[in-house]
Amino acid sequence: MEDDITHYAGRYLNLLERDGWEFASRSNASAVVVLVPVTDQGEIVLVEQFRKPVENNVIELPAGLVGDHEDQDESIIKAAQRELFEETGFEAAQLDLLMECPGSAGMSDEILSFVLASGLHRVGPGGGDDSEDIQVHIIPLNEVDHWLEERQAAGTLLDPKIYSALYWLASTELPP
Repeated sequence: MEDDITHYAGRYLNLLERDGWEFASRSNASAVVVLVPVTDQGEIVLVEQFRKPVENNVIELPAGLVGDHEDQDESIIKAAQRELFEETGFEAAQLDLLMECPGSAGMSDEILSFVLASGLHRVGPGGGDDSEDIQVHIIPLNEVDHWLEERQAAGTLLDPKIYSALYWLASTELPP
């Protein structure tokens, strides 16, 4: 907004103040897409990567920035297709917007767009782009709770957005 005070402007993040409230804002993207990829065999596709701010591996839903590449006007769905392929090696026959919501409303102005990816077929290895080292995990939905508990017990951090996705999957009829 035009009344925001910029305390710091970085390559990827800005620290802003609005009406006495400090928050982070992305300077290199217009939005964030978070994928909920489900195979026809009833599996969820998760990713794991080292995250520098927490100095640990984190298991997450595949996700990425919208409009951070050459296409500044990239749509949520186009970014979802791109990120799904880059991170997991899958393409989806269908992508459906589930919900748009803040990721951390007290700390950032970032809005997350959750997209259900179904009709998956593997077309590449995944693993991310040149700046990423991503492991792909394909977990049966009926085993995912136990698998996540084991990973957490082993010291791997879990992104809580996974549990939002599992909630939606339990209450959503998946496309054929």
